Amino acid sequence: MGRGGALRRGRTALALVTAVVAVGCGNSGDGTGGSARGASASAASPASRQPLSGAELCVSAVGYWAREMLDGTEPYGDYQSMGLSNRQYDILREVVAEARAAQRDQGARAAGELADRRVRQECTDGYRDGGPSRGPWQS
Repeated sequence: MGRGGALRRGRTALALVTAVVAVGCGNSGDGTGGSARGASASAASPASRQPLSGAELCVSAVGYWAREMLDGTEPYGDYQSMGLSNRQYDILREVVAEARAAQRDQGARAAGELADRRVRQECTDGYRDGGPSRGPWQS
């Protein structure tokens, strides 16, 4: 087979990619099928969820990793690959150390409850003044 076969395969791949991009861009996710005519339909759609606050994001991310680590999973990489800030990783390490002690003394259920409570407390305290640019995050 000569260069013509490779050229045809390249054109076919390019056409496929172009079609996928065109279909993806044709419907912007507004529920109207990409047309301005259906604008009233999007107004009738269910209300979208409010974005999570900084404290809620912290609780979600740190809580996830705390449960994973208590279950014996050791994450790959560093805190950034886990999606955590340095301060959130500090919270994680503190909470997991406390929870592992509770796990030895009181069992897995008590450790999980302690971890959930401490993560919520630490994240709420950390974001009470609005986030990392002010308040206790500067320490």
